[in-house]
Amino acid sequence: MKRFAFKMILKKGCEEEYAKRHAAIWPELKQMIKDQGVSDYSIFWDKETNLLFAVQKCDKDTNSQDTTNVDPITQKWWDMMADIMEVNPDNSPVSIPLKELFHMD
Repeated sequence: MKRFAFKMILKKGCEEEYAKRHAAIWPELKQMIKDQGVSDYSIFWDKETNLLFAVQKCDKDTNSQDTTNVDPITQKWWDMMADIMEVNPDNSPVSIPLKELFHMD
């Protein structure tokens, strides 16, 4: 199982809305992410920088930020989140992969 970490940029003042939307994540989106091999997925917010830091375990070569062959559920979620995050032209979140330098089980 691989770990994948990345950061995203939350627009200023949108942390409560971001948390609210994720508290009500669509069951079909959650299942689709699991079906893609992603598990143990957490997102953290750094109040000082407004950066979101995410980490997930992946049992395949893809991750939740893979923008190839995007399904309609993911695209709909991205479209809904575009007003509160920095996004690419296709509304996918600007997602910056992070290199793992240390891990301890």
